[in-house]
Formats: sequence, C-alpha cells, structure tokens
Amino acid sequence: MEKDIQHLAKLQDYHAENGIFPPYSVIMSLLGFKSKSPVAALILRLKGEGYLESTREKRLKPGRRFFERSIHDSVRAGFPAPAGDMRHDTLAIDEFLVERPSSTVLVTVKGDSMIDAGILPGDTVVVEKRSSANAGDMVIAIVDNEFTLKTLDMEKGKFVLKPANPAYPVIRPQGDLEIFGVVVGQFRKYRR
Repeated sequence: MEKDIQHLAKLQDYHAENGIFPPYSVIMSLLGFKSKSPVAALILRLKGEGYLESTREKRLKPGRRFFERSIHDSVRAGFPAPAGDMRHDTLAIDEFLVERPSSTVLVTVKGDSMIDAGILPGDTVVVEKRSSANAGDMVIAIVDNEFTLKTLDMEKGKFVLKPANPAYPVIRPQGDLEIFGVVVGQFRKYRR
C-alpha cells in the first residue's frame, strides 16, 4: 500500500493542478507504468480504499478519502522531540470543518478587530449560515446593513457584539441585529 500512497499523491497533485483526473494513458506515463493493466489494478485498489470513485459516465472522481491529509499526533512548540516519536492519522479537512455543506460559506477577514482571538486580516473563516446564535459564539452579523465579525455577548438582557481588540468599541445595536452565521473554523495560508 506504501507504493499506492505515493501514486495517489501524484494523482492528487495532478487533480489539484488540472481540476480533473487524467485518462489511463496519462496515468500510465505519470506513474511510470509500461502498460494500462497496472493502472487498472491501482485504480481498483484506490477505489476499494475509498480514495477514488467512478461517475455514471465511467470517469474517475475523488472518493470520500481523496482529500484526507496526514495529521500528526503533536508537535512541540518548545524543545524539539525526536522525529520518530510522531504517530499520525488522517483527516479530511472538509469533513472536519464543514458539518452542513449546503449552509457553509468561507469568508475572508478584513480588518484587525479580532486579532486577540487569533483571527488576522486575510484569514479565512468557515461560517455556518444560520439566523440564531448563542452568547459567546463568534458570528458574522449584519448591523445597519453592514457585515461584521465579532463575538456575540449579552449586556443588560440585550445582544452586543464584542471585538477582540481593545482599539475597537463594543457594538451596541440601536436597531436590528441580524445574525448571518456562526464561525465554526478558520484557516490561513502562510506566504512563501
């Protein structure tokens, strides 16, 4: 299976770059096979493991495990630990962050009002769209027809929106406060 995982990685890279799966002849060349029969055998094994599926038109598509990534047990932020001590499992990021795909959107953060909560300008938050939230939830709210990312809180029996940066005031809506959605995750890509 180790060799299959290496072949799968090449297929994942190809899919990421092209948005599709190559035909068998290209897979043969990509993986260094001399005929199509080892390609067919590999595809069958990867389907059996849930990495690939076929469409009704008999084309390849990602299976439920195709987007899994290795997740290591832990990495110390202090003193280094021996590399051999690390165990790993796999995790499909979408399955981890997105419980309800039909009501989930990604929102790019602008501004620094939530930096003390670890949300920086340019980060992407994963938002589950819903019209209600609880005090303590981080939300995307609509106040005076403008979107904002804050923590929902209560003051004197009324909802307020608290920033996570002392340079910004608490928002105490005078009119309607509408909840667009609740933040369920976040990520950022570090620039190279």
